[in-house]
Amino acid sequence: MKKIPMRMCVACREMRAKKDLMRVVKTAEGELRLDTTGKLNGRGAYLCRSAECLKKAVKTRALERALEAPTNETLLAALESEIGHGDGSAV
Repeated sequence: MKKIPMRMCVACREMRAKKDLMRVVKTAEGELRLDTTGKLNGRGAYLCRSAECLKKAVKTRALERALEAPTNETLLAALESEIGHGDGSAV
């Protein structure tokens, strides 16, 4: 049986399968990007695909701490669209 890679969500701190999480990467240039392939080089942080976890990550600055860089509106918009606006509310 193949082992499933597990990662921790920076917001809720729950361990989940890597494929169930969104990966945000801080590139060598210091730019924060949503990594849809899971293969971009750089410092990565994982987040559940839920609006609640995104809100919590923004409120507690969990993504900023994990990536050691400030988040921006472009990244937050990309994360929201990836979630699919589950509850329809903005962050």
